[in-house]
Amino acid sequence: MKNYARLAPQMDARGVAQHRAELVAGLAGSVVEVGCGPGGMFRHYPAAVTSVLAVEPDAYFRDLAVGAADEVNGHGGTARVAVVAGDADALPVGTGSVDAVVFSLVLCSVPDLAVALTEARRVLRPGGALRFYEHVRSDSRILGLIEDAITPLWRRAAANCHPNRDTVAAIRAAGFEVEAVRRFGFAPAPIAPGIAHVIGSARRA
Repeated sequence: MKNYARLAPQMDARGVAQHRAELVAGLAGSVVEVGCGPGGMFRHYPAAVTSVLAVEPDAYFRDLAVGAADEVNGHGGTARVAVVAGDADALPVGTGSVDAVVFSLVLCSVPDLAVALTEARRVLRPGGALRFYEHVRSDSRILGLIEDAITPLWRRAAANCHPNRDTVAAIRAAGFEVEAVRRFGFAPAPIAPGIAHVIGSARRA
């Protein structure tokens, strides 16, 4: 966790900040951000977003996120951000109560992808927006097989991160209508290989 927090500014400089801004462009109303980490998304929410409930299970990340929220809220930021403890499979939000749910580099590591997406669907109002920015399984047959092979060890070493999840297929299976997906290769660090990422939007059917 601490390593990720230290690397986050470098990742932002390499393009993650632009990806985050693209992810939430055009959102409005109330938002739940699932697995907010150290709060790197907060400054990117547009003015039309009236509230952000940022849910984070890890205490270390949550403390950092509270600091990031204070900066946004204290300097007249465009979103009113509150950070709370919680898990992707049991969001502390009423059914059908929010306009959008945001996942940013978190669905790779949730314990159960289908359960997390079902919970996101529960809290969204009918027609509500799901936004997602994730690394996913490669389209290359060889690279995909390599990702499958390393997943058991990698998830143990990297906080349950799965490099081989087909997140877009899982979103569709959870009952969302996928509206747009941009797929691209991206290396978050100078010595890291480029891996498949997606940024996309979907609606609760």
